[in-house]
Amino acid sequence: MADARPFHWEYQPPSIAPERFLVTGGAPLEGTVHVSGAKNAALKMLAAATLTGERCRFTNVPEIEDVRAMADTLADLGVVVDHPGPNTYEVSAGDVDWLFVPLEAAAKMRASFMLLGPLLSRFGEVVISNPGGDRIGRRPVDLHVDAMRALGATIDYRYGYYYAKAPGRLRGTEIRFPVVSVMGTENAMLAATLADGHTVIRPAAQEPEVDDLIAFLQKMGAQVERTAPDTIEVEGKRRLRGADHHVMPDRIEAGTFAIAAGVTGGHVVLEGADCDTMDALVEVLGRAGLAVSCNPGRMEIDARALGPGGLRAVDVETGPYPGLATDIQPPTTVLLTQATGDSHVHEAIFEDRLEWTGELARMGARIELEDAQRAVIHGPVQLTAATVEISDLRAGASLILAALAAEGTSSIGGAHHVRRGYENIERKFLDLGARIERVQEEVTTPS
Repeated sequence: MADARPFHWEYQPPSIAPERFLVTGGAPLEGTVHVSGAKNAALKMLAAATLTGERCRFTNVPEIEDVRAMADTLADLGVVVDHPGPNTYEVSAGDVDWLFVPLEAAAKMRASFMLLGPLLSRFGEVVISNPGGDRIGRRPVDLHVDAMRALGATIDYRYGYYYAKAPGRLRGTEIRFPVVSVMGTENAMLAATLADGHTVIRPAAQEPEVDDLIAFLQKMGAQVERTAPDTIEVEGKRRLRGADHHVMPDRIEAGTFAIAAGVTGGHVVLEGADCDTMDALVEVLGRAGLAVSCNPGRMEIDARALGPGGLRAVDVETGPYPGLATDIQPPTTVLLTQATGDSHVHEAIFEDRLEWTGELARMGARIELEDAQRAVIHGPVQLTAATVEISDLRAGASLILAALAAEGTSSIGGAHHVRRGYENIERKFLDLGARIERVQEEVTTPS
C-alpha cells in the first residue's frame, strides 16, 4: 500500500448549489422515451473492473451523479478511468496505488462499499469507510463483512473504517446469508472470483442486475454461475482479463415513466425497456387498470381510456426479486393516490421508506400510516401544487410524478438527489410534454 495521503476523519460535505424543480401539472404525458442503463448494474461493474489490470469497457452507462462519484473514487485509487463518449466508460486498474476508500466517497453513495470485495481479493488489503446513501432506514453492511471473514479475511472496525486484510489468497467457502442481500451477494461474488477454491452463495439475490454482473464476470473469464434461483457458485481463478459489456436497461427508470403515464392519464412508449425484468410492476399496473403491452425492447403504457377515477385501488408489498422492487414503491404510491378506493402499501424492505409520504400529503394525498412500514392510501384525490422537499432519490422522482398530476405549479427542493439516479430526467419529461424546469435557488447570506 502506498504511503498515506492526507485526509480528515471528520467528513465535511461539499457545498451543493441548491436547486429546485418547478413543475406545472395537468398535462397528460404523450410520446416516446429511451430508457437509460441501469444504475444498480453499472456501479457494480465499475467496481468489478478492479479485479483485473486489463482494460474494461462499458457502454449504455447512465450519465448520473452516482456513476461520476464511483469513477472519481476509482481515479483517486490510481485507477485509470476514461470517459471517451456519452454513456461509455473505460477502466484500467493496472496500478492501484492507494487502497483507501475515504468517507467522502461513502457519504456520496452506498455503492462505494462494493470495492471491498474486489480490492481485498486482488490486492490482499483495503481500508474502506462505512457507507452512506439515502436516508431510508438501516442498511447494515454486516453481511458483507461476515462474507469476507468467511472467505478468510481479517477485518477490524475503527473510527468509522473497516481495515480488511487477506493473508495470501482468500479461500473458497460456503456463504450463507441470514436474509437476501443484493449488495452482499454481489460483494461476496466479486471476492470469490479470485479466491482459492469453490464458493457457494445462498440465498443469493435474484435481481436481474446481479445476473448482468454475472454475465460481465463471465466475459472476464470468471467461473461463476447461478446454479439454482437462490444459489450462485464460483470457482476461483488466479487472474481475470479485461472485457467489454453493454449495461442492461434500468427497470426502475422504466417503471417510473410507466407510472408517469398512469398518473397523468397519458400514453408513453418506453424504448429499450425490458418487460421480462418488470413482471411484478406490470402485474400491479394491470390490476390498477392500465393498458400495458410488452414487446422485446419496448413497453407501452396507455391510460387515455380510463378517465378521472378510472384507476382501481390495489394492495402492494415490496420484496426481493421477483417481488415488487422497493425502489419502485414510492412512484407506485403516487399512482395509488389516483385510484378509486383504499390501497394498502407494505414496505417490507426499508423501515423508513414511507417517511417521504408526509411531503405527498402536503399536496393533498390522503395517506394513513398504520406503522413505519404500512400505509393506507385513500383515493382518488385531486392533488394540488405545493412547496415540498426531496429527501432521497426515489422520493424525488415520485414528487415530480405527483406534481405532474397536480393542479398548479409545485416547487420541489433538493433536486440534486434526483441527479444521482436518473439521467437528464427533466429533458425526458419535457420530451413527453411535461412542464418542468430546474432552477437555481437564491442563497441568502445573513446581514
